[in-house]
Amino acid sequence: MAYSEKLDARIAIVLKNRETIRRKMFGGTCHLLNGNMMCGVYKNYLILRLGAAESEKALQQPHVKIFDITGKPMKGWVMIDEAALAGKELDKWLQKARIFAESLPPK
Repeated sequence: MAYSEKLDARIAIVLKNRETIRRKMFGGTCHLLNGNMMCGVYKNYLILRLGAAESEKALQQPHVKIFDITGKPMKGWVMIDEAALAGKELDKWLQKARIFAESLPPK
């Protein structure tokens, strides 16, 4: 299955003028901030790197699940169904991922 180009385009709009780099990864796309993976698209899911504490909080919300595409979950990452990202929801989630990515040392 291809990734959601519509979701990828929405992410690009939100991240415009942010110093991110877009790369093809995971059969979809990923955005890096200061060389660290921050977010992306896998199939019809927004994938987010939130760190351990914030990802545990996120998993308590509907439409959010652990980012696991290989049988080995990626710690600190979550997947959110595209259908749950209407309106400003996408912005809210991307802000959380940006805050975490900015806390990491540049690569």
